[in-house]
Parts: sequence; C-alpha cells; structure tokens
Amino acid sequence: MLYEVGHAVLPPVAKAIWRPTVEGLDNIPATGPVLVAANHLSFADSVVLPMIVPRKVVFLAKEDYFTGTGIKGTISRVWFESLGCIPVDRDNTASAIASLDIALEVLARGDAFGIYPEGARSRDGRLYRGRTGVAQLALTSGAPILPVGLIGTDKLQPIGASMPRLAKVTVRFGTPIRVGDRFAGMPPGKARRELTDELMTAIQALSGQEPAGVYNERTPAT
Repeated sequence: MLYEVGHAVLPPVAKAIWRPTVEGLDNIPATGPVLVAANHLSFADSVVLPMIVPRKVVFLAKEDYFTGTGIKGTISRVWFESLGCIPVDRDNTASAIASLDIALEVLARGDAFGIYPEGARSRDGRLYRGRTGVAQLALTSGAPILPVGLIGTDKLQPIGASMPRLAKVTVRFGTPIRVGDRFAGMPPGKARRELTDELMTAIQALSGQEPAGVYNERTPAT
C-alpha cells in the first residue's frame, strides 16, 4: 500500500520539478520479469529510475536507510519503502549473497529488479567494467536485461551532497537483451562475462561515458 500511494504522488511531483528527458520508454517490457541495469553516477539514480519507469522497480538499499531513529529516520524509512526498496547489509558477505536470492524472488514474481552492474557509483564520470552478477541473474531466471543510460544525475545530487539540486537529467532506455539459448553449452563463467560485456557496451552507447576499462571499487564507509 505504501508503494502504491508513494508512486502515485512522488513521480508527478518530481517530473514537474526536474522535467527529465526520457528516451526509449517503449523499450520497457510492460509485464513479466526484467532486470533494469543502469550506469551509476549518483545516490539519486535509485530515486530517478523508479519515478520514470511506469512499473514497479525493486532496488536493494542500505539497511541504514531503514533503521534510523527520530523524525529523520522515519522519513528515510517511509521514503525508501514507498519506492519499493528492500534493505540489505552491503558490508555483510552473507547478506550480499542473499541479495541474489532476493533478486531471483522478485523476478520469479514477474517484477522488475534494478541493478547497477558497476557495483558502485562512478566518482569520476567514467563507465566502469561490469560485474557478472547481473548476467548470473539473467541466465538463471531467463529474464531479459534492459540497459539504461543515466545522464546528469551526478549534477542532480553530487557525491557528498545531502539534498538534490535542480539539474538537467536524461534517461535513455535501450533495447532489451534477451538471453534465450544463445549461451547454451558455453562454460558458465564465459557466458556470464560475454553477456555482461554486451550489456556494458549497450549502456555505454546510451550514456556516452568514457569506458574506464577496470572495475570500480566501493569506497569504505567512514
């Protein structure tokens, strides 16, 4: 119920304020499981995408956002629950592994699951090499992967900023990548790598970012 209310109210307000440019909206499958895979420039990415995509997109969010106290903690919890986010302890190995099971459960329900193949926000604007978890999910579930290019969200809420700003944002949805039987008989590791590289090439074409050619490492929490 909280998601339905939040999604009915928040997207129209946000669109009226920021007026994002959206391209390729008709590429989003209207029904059925789908992995929404985007580049990652800002904390705001997980707010922008659920507001633009016309169907529910489930994201994992830091457990801290759901456990705060006082008015600020309550606002944070309600906000992320209204966006359909699921809490996860990203610093706990067991929880990180369990997050893959959560994603498969979401896909099995026929819902959309949002994921950032880079694994962490890009601090320099470049597009980092994709990690293969997204490919594992696609190969296991059979769900198509929808590549997304986000542009300008790093200006909407720069790293370190506590509040969003007025900025020009563009969201581009590419053609879904369908697994089918293209990787049948291929060694699993090779299949995951090839599918991930195909996805990152599609995201780069949409975002226009310079490829970094290396993996991005998440900055330790302070």
